[in-house]
Amino acid sequence: MAWLHTARFLTEAPQLQHLPVLTVPEIAFVGRSNAGKSTCINTLTQQRQLAFASKMPGRTQSIVLFALGKSGQTDAVLADLPGYGYAAVPQAAKRRWQQVMANYLVSRPNLRAVVLLCDARLGLTELDEALLEIIRPRVEQGLDFLVLLTKADKLSRQEGLKALSVARLQCRGGDAMLFSALKRQGVEDVAQRLWDWSHPESPL
Repeated sequence: MAWLHTARFLTEAPQLQHLPVLTVPEIAFVGRSNAGKSTCINTLTQQRQLAFASKMPGRTQSIVLFALGKSGQTDAVLADLPGYGYAAVPQAAKRRWQQVMANYLVSRPNLRAVVLLCDARLGLTELDEALLEIIRPRVEQGLDFLVLLTKADKLSRQEGLKALSVARLQCRGGDAMLFSALKRQGVEDVAQRLWDWSHPESPL
């Protein structure tokens, strides 16, 4: 967990060509605009305002990178991608974000893993499944991905287990976990997964 608390803003890019060329592992956070992506990043890093958590979904319009590493070193990067699926965003902006995000997921050389956030009450939607199809070729080549069912505190234990079972069937090739920023459910497990992806040869 202490490693995640070193997270700091690195850069923001509206297009792929504006992203820096990096060799360290990069882990992308993706999901619908109201899935709690920014809240999840802020909870994991224990920083209230690291990722912009807006009351109006769809505000993030760029890929935002956060550097991770102790003593000012960067040994991994978190990428916060624009949320998708929010109806109030103009169609032209939606299409642009979707194209940028798809290009990033397909072509970013140092992308090590993808964390897909879904509201546990909704499960994976058609848009989420479309995103999984985009990354499937890379998953087959070794890209890791994890589905986080957020806002799990809104479900009973039985409802949560059912949602988890369904998500695991839908995310063929990946894994799924229940997550609640409010109850801190799953926080340590996700932190461990991020560390393992970024340091495959190093014990915690």
